[in-house]
Parts: sequence; C-alpha cells; structure tokens
Amino acid sequence: MSATDVVHGMLTALFAAAAVHTLRRAVLTRGSGWRGLGDSLLHTAMASAMAVMPWHQIDDGPPPGRTTFFFAAAALWFPLTAVLSLRGPRLAGLVRRSPHAVGMVAMAWMPVRHGSVTDAHTGDMVTGALTLCLLAYALRSLTRDMPTLVGAPGSVGMSTDLGGPCDRFWQGSTALGTAVMLLSHH
Repeated sequence: MSATDVVHGMLTALFAAAAVHTLRRAVLTRGSGWRGLGDSLLHTAMASAMAVMPWHQIDDGPPPGRTTFFFAAAALWFPLTAVLSLRGPRLAGLVRRSPHAVGMVAMAWMPVRHGSVTDAHTGDMVTGALTLCLLAYALRSLTRDMPTLVGAPGSVGMSTDLGGPCDRFWQGSTALGTAVMLLSHH
C-alpha cells in the first residue's frame, strides 16, 4: 500500500463519516426547518461525493457540467437562504454561511480545474484562493475550543459562533479534507 493510498483511505473515511453524521443529523433533528434540512442534505451529498472522489479520476464520474452545475447551485443555497431568512441580521447570516458556500464552490470548481477547462494561471489563482479560504475556516473551526485561544486577546467573540464543539469538529475536518482534495490530482 502506497502513501497515496493511505491518504486516499483517510480522506474516504473522513468524508464517509461526515456523510453519515450529516444524514443522521438531518433525520434526527426535528424543528430545524426547511433550511436546516436543506443544509444537511447538501452537506451529505457533498461528503458522499468526496468519499469516493480520491479513488476515481474526474473522467470516471458524471459529466463535469452536471457536477459543476449541481454544486454551483448548492453554493448559492447558503447565501440565498441567509438573505431570505427572517432570523437575525442578514449580513451576520451571510458571514456565518459563507464557509459552507465556499466548500460547495470548491466542489463545483474541482471538475473544471482537473478537467483542464481553464488556463493554468487562472486555475492556479482560483484553486489557491479557495484553498486559503478553506484552510482559514478549518483552522478557525478546529481551534475554536482550545482553552488558551478562547480567551486570547483579539479572538473572535461568540457572536460569530459556529455551533457546538462537535459541529465545529465536523465542519473544520471536512473543510481541511476539501482543501487537500482541491490540491490533489486524484
């Protein structure tokens, strides 16, 4: 077994567990409304696709146009539902939901980038920007509960809280895994 196979196995395990977690959450969480259910189902679809992605070439899956269209539409879901929400300020909702949109944009971008649809310079710029956003979100999510960082001067207040520690773990882990997948040439 090569080192690449080990990394692929770890990514598959991460995304398969995330898919099960989000699907379980969608089924068991009552009263979260249509937005919560939509969020969970989109995250389940993304995690399921990511679980099998390391083992297949882009050409093996569905046509890139369909995949790109689906995940681009999924990316629009998050800001649109924040703007249409009647809960809280819209700008705060957009900020809270933007990392989820970036993850879906990364999913829409992967078939375009790996399918050589863009020139190398543009592809590298978009991939780099998406990767930096995902890494920043992963770092924020995964370090949020570290006791020495929570009370540190300049730390982000609870007004932008991402949810409980379990939610932050899954969100940060999948953002990190998505960044790795974005940079890999599977």
